[in-house]
Amino acid sequence: MLNNLRESLKPTLEKIGKTFAATGISPNAFTGIGLGLAFVSAIVYGINLEHSLIIGGIILLISGFFDIVDGQVARFAKKITKKGGFMDSIFDKIAEVAIFFGILIGNYADPYLVIIAITLSLLVSYMRAKADSMNIKLQGVGIGERAERLLVIAIIGIIGFMDAAVVIVIIIAAITLGQRVIAISKNK
Repeated sequence: MLNNLRESLKPTLEKIGKTFAATGISPNAFTGIGLGLAFVSAIVYGINLEHSLIIGGIILLISGFFDIVDGQVARFAKKITKKGGFMDSIFDKIAEVAIFFGILIGNYADPYLVIIAITLSLLVSYMRAKADSMNIKLQGVGIGERAERLLVIAIIGIIGFMDAAVVIVIIIAAITLGQRVIAISKNK
């Protein structure tokens, strides 16, 4: 869903790419920074201190920002590579699993719901990767892509309702799976 806004945000995204490319830091380094911040967020969720939901959510949002930065730097610096795209994709999945693991360890939601949420989230990503291998593009198909799911976790978690955030992730990931099955079935 947020991918569909990409065109309207293009000028802002290009400025982000230009600004961060000027640092000379590689796109892969920004990918690593995003992953590192996701791990920090997961640890903060996992230790479950008084303000862990707020701190973990803010760090998760910053991690998500760097997930935008890496791709924009790669585009601006003309350093888009298959290896970089592969690493970004893998690191995104590792980050997502880490976040849910932190939520699980921190006991913010029923363990069964966390397991369902991460399973559906990974299936959404797997379905896109599988469709890509069949030359079917699913970017922007579905209401619950990775960015939306992590925004739900971060924002609803910050306001103190992580259990509800996990349920919402389950719902939007399940709907996205259905939307992607329909999109694939239309592409014979």
